[in-house]
Amino acid sequence: MSGLSEIARAAGVSISTVSRVLNRRAGVNDETRQRVLAVLAEMPYTPRGLGALQRTGVIGLLVPELSNPVFPAFAEALEVRAARLGYSSLLCNTRATGAAAMGEEEYVRMLLARGVEGMVFVSPEITNVEVPLGQAPRPSYYAKLLADGVHMVFLNGATPSLDVPDVTVDEQHAGYAATRHLVELGHRRIGFVSGPARSLPSRLKRAGWAAALEEDGLPASSDFVAHAPFGPEGGAAAVAALLDTVRPTAVICSSDHMAIGVLREAHRRGLRVPGDLSVVGFDDIPLASYCSPSLTTLAQPIEEMAAAAVDELVHRLDPDRRRRPAGNYTRVFRPRLVVRESSAAPALV
Repeated sequence: MSGLSEIARAAGVSISTVSRVLNRRAGVNDETRQRVLAVLAEMPYTPRGLGALQRTGVIGLLVPELSNPVFPAFAEALEVRAARLGYSSLLCNTRATGAAAMGEEEYVRMLLARGVEGMVFVSPEITNVEVPLGQAPRPSYYAKLLADGVHMVFLNGATPSLDVPDVTVDEQHAGYAATRHLVELGHRRIGFVSGPARSLPSRLKRAGWAAALEEDGLPASSDFVAHAPFGPEGGAAAVAALLDTVRPTAVICSSDHMAIGVLREAHRRGLRVPGDLSVVGFDDIPLASYCSPSLTTLAQPIEEMAAAAVDELVHRLDPDRRRRPAGNYTRVFRPRLVVRESSAAPALV
């Protein structure tokens, strides 16, 4: 309890209050909660200071949201793999909303205070930092974690400026493969329904989209790109903007979640999918095969990626790891094109 005692003393509260804050339990007013979190923000990350990184048999899983079905799928696959290797998991939703919501960095401090041995970050916050494509984002607090010996793995968050093992899907190939599929069907006006401009996965998909178009001498103009928040509402808004301006015959989407919104907006406008508008998503969430029409998409190998991430983290936690070769670790998985009913040749070429 030395870590909790240290936090409690600095915040001027009891150990039980610190415990309630860390476990997000009721009975702590917002002012006190903020004071405890502020102390956590100032405390060093060192294992001795927070009582973390002991052999507790617990790892942290940090996912950006739970509303998009792909993230619960990753969380489940990670948890199952960890359990098979003898580890329990603590799941953190880092972009939850509401008065009691905690961000990624707050969750990291909570996990360290609770003694996790290591962490898997799914689409960490660093992937949403606005920097020019090809340049490395500022490493921020992750560098401090590394310096303090915190073991972590990024899942779909490759960051060359940080020596963090990463397991990722080839986002650029996803954009390329989706676009090539539509080009081969005969489409010449292909739009991109993008997530937020700051999102690195969306920017990489856009690079693949542009490369595939340029191969055939087709326009890869920014006029054919519409940015919107991830989710069905964002997908609907983005495709509405494209349909009101450049009128594409097909679109690729940053996620299946956005593609569902595209299907809804097309239906609202009386457009036939795929007759008037072909749609390709990304992720292959369970709903993709049950949409009407069923959704053509790029499937991430979620179970294989989750297994690779957990296996690498456990490898790093092994007391004998120093006997093994050092260095960073990167594993890139290719997405798989799944052709369903939402894509076809354009009605008028």
